[in-house]
Amino acid sequence: MTDDPWVPPVVLLAVDLVILTLRDSRLHVLLVRRGVDPYKDAFALPGGFLNHAGEDITAAAHRELSEETDLDVETLSLEQLGVYGDPGRDPRGRVVSVAYLAIAPSLPEPTAGTDAADAGWQPADHVLSGDLQLAFDHRRIIADGVERARVKLEHSALATAFCGPTFTITELQNVYEAVWGIRLDPRNFYRKVQKTEGFIVPAGRARKAVTGRPARLYRAGPRTVLYPPMIRPAPVSIEGGE
Repeated sequence: MTDDPWVPPVVLLAVDLVILTLRDSRLHVLLVRRGVDPYKDAFALPGGFLNHAGEDITAAAHRELSEETDLDVETLSLEQLGVYGDPGRDPRGRVVSVAYLAIAPSLPEPTAGTDAADAGWQPADHVLSGDLQLAFDHRRIIADGVERARVKLEHSALATAFCGPTFTITELQNVYEAVWGIRLDPRNFYRKVQKTEGFIVPAGRARKAVTGRPARLYRAGPRTVLYPPMIRPAPVSIEGGE
């Protein structure tokens, strides 16, 4: 035994943000290019250290997102994704990161700021496949964020938020295919959607088609939690997907 007083380890606290949106019918994640070491010039999630011991962690996440990408943080609903604290995840020392997730439609182009050399949307499938070099353990964090988004589409009506005020079932299916990264059978998808009461409701009119019959239009229904859920089928890769 020793009489030396216990000295707590030095641990730094950071935040990272996984922001997902659909662009050109593909799932994209917001990344910045780091302008400083470590991992200078590598892609990374927006984020950084708390400013001071009294700063709220969620407030720090909003601040970092605003500083590094100039996005309007008030339009985003952040939820905590997880805590990442492997001892070797950051070469600067022991850093524990609290990751946040936001999923929103029609997000604008970001503008880089502070220590970010650039900021922009990157296709999620390219990021997850390893085509881009990422700093720290950010590929793992993004993979967790994408999986959370995929589960949300199974159990909630989130997909309708990525459609217009009125939409066709084919347009809704395109959202599921983009986020899940798989091709869906149209007939099975139609049956599942129609079986989920309150998910979508008829909009009372149809959209003229260039050829064939006019497409029925729908709008988001009152149900926010889907029962039965829209369970993902076994994956069959689509072009450009995982």
